[in-house]
Amino acid sequence: MARSASEPYDLAVLGAGPAGIAGAVAASEAGLSVALLDASDQTGGQYFRHPAPTLRARRPHALHHDWPAFARLRGRLEASTADHLRAHHVWTVTRESADAWTVHALTGADGDGEHPVRIRARAVLLATGASERHLPFPGWTLPGVVAAGGAQAMLKSGLVLPGRRIVVAGSGPLLLAVASSLAAAGAHVPAVVEASGYLGYARHPRALATNPHKLLEAAAHGSVLLRHRVRPLTRSAVTEAHGTDRVEAVTVTRLDRHWRPVPGTGRRIACDALAVGHGLVPQTELATGLGCATRRTPDGTTALALDGLQRTSVPGLWAAGETGGVGGWLLARVEGELAGLAVAAQLRGRPAPGGRVAELRRRRDRMRAFADAMAAAHAPGPGWTGWLTDDTEVCRCEEVTAGHVRGAVSGLGARDARTVKLLTRAGMGWCQGRMCGAAVACLAAAGTAEGTVPPSAERRPLAVPVPLGVLAAQPEAAQPEAAEPEATRPEGGAGPHGRADPA
Repeated sequence: MARSASEPYDLAVLGAGPAGIAGAVAASEAGLSVALLDASDQTGGQYFRHPAPTLRARRPHALHHDWPAFARLRGRLEASTADHLRAHHVWTVTRESADAWTVHALTGADGDGEHPVRIRARAVLLATGASERHLPFPGWTLPGVVAAGGAQAMLKSGLVLPGRRIVVAGSGPLLLAVASSLAAAGAHVPAVVEASGYLGYARHPRALATNPHKLLEAAAHGSVLLRHRVRPLTRSAVTEAHGTDRVEAVTVTRLDRHWRPVPGTGRRIACDALAVGHGLVPQTELATGLGCATRRTPDGTTALALDGLQRTSVPGLWAAGETGGVGGWLLARVEGELAGLAVAAQLRGRPAPGGRVAELRRRRDRMRAFADAMAAAHAPGPGWTGWLTDDTEVCRCEEVTAGHVRGAVSGLGARDARTVKLLTRAGMGWCQGRMCGAAVACLAAAGTAEGTVPPSAERRPLAVPVPLGVLAAQPEAAQPEAAEPEATRPEGGAGPHGRADPA
């Protein structure tokens, strides 16, 4: 049970994935009172999704690598004194003083609980993970086209497949994991279509040599694909999906080194589902809303800038895992433990255990180097916008096409995603640009000298939709302050069910 508002925790951890669990466990075992908040009822985050108990899965670990290690970490959490607050959707974090924070959350499966919750803490650890990056193409709105991670989530959480004949496409190492999981579960995977390639890793021999577990993991996925006769197609992309009521086939086209489609190389592959994704994007809304400094990653996303002890640029606020750059669950666990120990040392006024901290920092730096090499190898090239016809929907929520965005750039002088948003409504819908942000930014950059820019780090006063009544009931001191003028403009308006959408 959460403590009363008058009794703050030492540390509030946001996110119960590997980073959040490791941070909560380390801080709790160091003697801190800890609240671990997560929107899900289960621990594990996106990586260790597992079926609900009602499905009575006999082998929930079968679809996971490293499940025993996660089970041990989860066991330590259960044995600790940390309070695990399930189904808590954090919509903002406010700073009351130098060492006093308030975490505002909505309870319930969809944040529809009757009573909003406020958790007070002396420090906050952000472990909010990442979401998928979407690059649109003609036909991507057809039923049967799902996110690559979404297909894996369907399998891990619901024990269902999105189809029987599934093409896996996009870019990044997640594709291999998704394809091997789908194939092992009985799906026919005619091809894994990788827009980049794997030779880029050879430019980073030291990162490869110091992370042998990554090579073993890749070999494990490769052996599954080989056993199921799955064809890898590199330097290629799905440039169109075909079908009427559902996807029936895709066109796969060769790409040049800038990701431009090579004319005359397209070929159709029949399928009844397409799992597509182009890497992951750190979820930083809560942090950037508080003014945390960010950095650009090698694949063009925005991550938090952190110091050697996982501290953000805002005192009292730490971060771990994918918020600082996507790197996998092992890196997230190391960073979470490092952050937990650092928080405990600062709040207790004692030095952190030097040997353990030094070891964690070495492991963190080694795995972070591989993460940067991975990001560079799979960074989207600027030519991918050549896939888009003018009638391709880019913003699905507001039904804004690529032609409308291009018109705003060429005819109205837009040079950034912000201006395109004002002129076309791209990004003003329910998802608030989370689905279309990368695409809109790249199309907007077509009129600039650089030719490609990443989406800007959005600074939002609200991280998730919030009922207007909850906002109205907040004390004045708890009202989230706009981080910059654009966040206060009422562009998004009130969403469905009387919720205020993040602007």
